[in-house]
Amino acid sequence: MDKYLVTGGAGFIGSNLVEALVSEENEVVVVDDLSMGKYDNIADFVGNGVTFYQNSITDMLFMQNLLKDEKFDYIILLGAVASVADSIARPQETHEINLEANLNVFETIRKEKIPVKKILFASSAAIYGNDPELPKKETSPVDPLTPYAIDKFASERYAINYGKLYGLPTVATRFFNVYGPKQNPESPYSGVLSIIHNCLLNNSKFTVFGDGEQTRDFTYVKDVVKALKLLLSTKEALHDVYNVATGNRTTLNDDIHAFEQAMDQKLEIEYLPARAGDIKESYADITKLKSLGYVPEYSIEKGLREYVKCAVK
Repeated sequence: MDKYLVTGGAGFIGSNLVEALVSEENEVVVVDDLSMGKYDNIADFVGNGVTFYQNSITDMLFMQNLLKDEKFDYIILLGAVASVADSIARPQETHEINLEANLNVFETIRKEKIPVKKILFASSAAIYGNDPELPKKETSPVDPLTPYAIDKFASERYAINYGKLYGLPTVATRFFNVYGPKQNPESPYSGVLSIIHNCLLNNSKFTVFGDGEQTRDFTYVKDVVKALKLLLSTKEALHDVYNVATGNRTTLNDDIHAFEQAMDQKLEIEYLPARAGDIKESYADITKLKSLGYVPEYSIEKGLREYVKCAVK
């Protein structure tokens, strides 16, 4: 049995990871201020393998004491303000959460010489911006266009270079478009698929900005959890960053059609002009992650069928 710290563990990806870790009888500590996550996502596990602290990761002293006292084997840094719009509206406040809080973790482990097996930082495909090179490789040019993307890229580099400079066992991921159960459709930065799902459930209109032919690499959350566990357990995955995706692209129109088939109903759609700054084409090269043995299991059709099935429960 290992001991894990998961920041943002009541959020969408975090709570799915926590569920998987607890099912393998690990001990998990979750720190989440519930600004974007939901306690309900982990409520079944609290007291049954999970210890929960409703705290901000920007509470530097709390985080320092937690790291010193708890002696974690693995640390997964998912806590973030994942809203691009919010980062544009509140760049300094979101910077404290999306960068300074992570740096505090790295610095505490360095200064206190805290032994850990692996520290994983979750970055984002947003760091690639609108650079036209496709598919996106880890070596592709980066062009972070927003405070959110800038902070993700900077934290990613801190993770990798703290690892190299100070001998910390660090690794980073770049998530592409993740979807699945426990994603909050009311969140200001909810994934588009959870919003489509909500519209189908409520027979409400869905707005498409542009012609719907923009492409994304939608990744089912169970594949993401599998990738995270692989990177945590693979010793060779060190001081490096890995795309986490499927390596396939689908258009938004294709995704809507797959959802309609999965739920056996039609979606009412309103097409509006494309928004400035929206990325038109995005999908990942996952050769690097596959070299560690990663094989994504979920096509968009299979993932959406399971998503719908889970939502019915």
